[in-house]
Amino acid sequence: MRRHCALSAAAAFAVLAAGCGDSVATGAGPAAPAAPEAPACTLVEDGWGPAGTTPIRVEKVATGLEVAWAMAFLPDGDALVTERPGRIRLLRGGVLEAAPVAIVPVVAEGEGGLLGIAADPRFAENRRFYTYHTADDGGRSVNRVTRWVLAEDRGSARVDRVILDGIPAAGVHDGGRIRFGPDGLLYVGTGDAQEPSRAQDLGSLAGKLLRVTTEGAPGDGNPFPGSPVFLLGIRNTQAFDFLHAGTLVVGDHGPSGDTGRSGHDEVNVARAGDNLGWPDVYSCDTASGITSPAIVWSRAAPPGGGSVYRGDAVPAWKGSFLAGILGARHLHRILLGEDGRVREHEVYLQGDPPAGLGRVRDVQQGPDGAVWVTTSNCDGRGTCPPEKDVVARVVAR
Repeated sequence: MRRHCALSAAAAFAVLAAGCGDSVATGAGPAAPAAPEAPACTLVEDGWGPAGTTPIRVEKVATGLEVAWAMAFLPDGDALVTERPGRIRLLRGGVLEAAPVAIVPVVAEGEGGLLGIAADPRFAENRRFYTYHTADDGGRSVNRVTRWVLAEDRGSARVDRVILDGIPAAGVHDGGRIRFGPDGLLYVGTGDAQEPSRAQDLGSLAGKLLRVTTEGAPGDGNPFPGSPVFLLGIRNTQAFDFLHAGTLVVGDHGPSGDTGRSGHDEVNVARAGDNLGWPDVYSCDTASGITSPAIVWSRAAPPGGGSVYRGDAVPAWKGSFLAGILGARHLHRILLGEDGRVREHEVYLQGDPPAGLGRVRDVQQGPDGAVWVTTSNCDGRGTCPPEKDVVARVVAR
């Protein structure tokens, strides 16, 4: 069952400012009626959504990993993969190298550890990449973003410098996803580190989406002058990508009892300066100045990584936001209209192995146009199979 909720004034303004229009259906005959308007916020109250209808094939590329948290593809198709206990691995020619590229000293407690990774847009020239990890800072845990240089033979890497430090850390809600935007700047997703009020505090790096240069300085044109903050009001984002320049799709984890509420994980369409509402606004509820979600699940999902798919290996998915789902153990496809509202959504690869993939963590489009995913079945919250965590490739069947 889905409930329709009103879009907040702030979100409606953002949609109009983006130049979005209404979608009109065309049918046989000159008097085809306009398609019914999609709800501003789709609330999924029963289950997760309809079963997917596109035939797909899953190829396991690498096994034996431990909490394969993130991938960064290099220009020639090789990929760097992070394992949360602190290992950076290399997929070379589709084969997982036995020896790690680097061992990162991390605080691997709860949801902390080695998390996101992103290759520099100029990697072919400078061999730089970036990681997000939880570190010990004189007895307290912090999250930091570090710049690395990969050796020419790709067998090792060295730390170049820490570009962003002091991001609050905790046993849960550490965020961790990083990716470069079409503007060449680095976007960094953080969590509230178990203090919900931080998400509304512009003086804190927690509970935000940050936008910085490759040196760690606030990006030019950020909505709050002199600040790296790009979006606020986030509980714990691990999934975001650009729907198009200036407009992001952002997954966020709903409350898990910490505010007397539970479930209600969400996916939002947002622009610079938007406030996603945590911890004050819940589910599809609206409030002045708050951007309403595009879709909310009443039961705890929650989203891991996510990407807007633009490839040709699964033509029916082109233009959709694909989200890895952790607790509910599946891959979720969401088709958004030009107005940012959900037109379709469906469930793929449901369940634990071997029927499904289990806890899907990262979702990326590879240089080959396929959908690449990683799993986190060995993170203490899933069923860790004999093959441990995997990197898999998804194509049309």
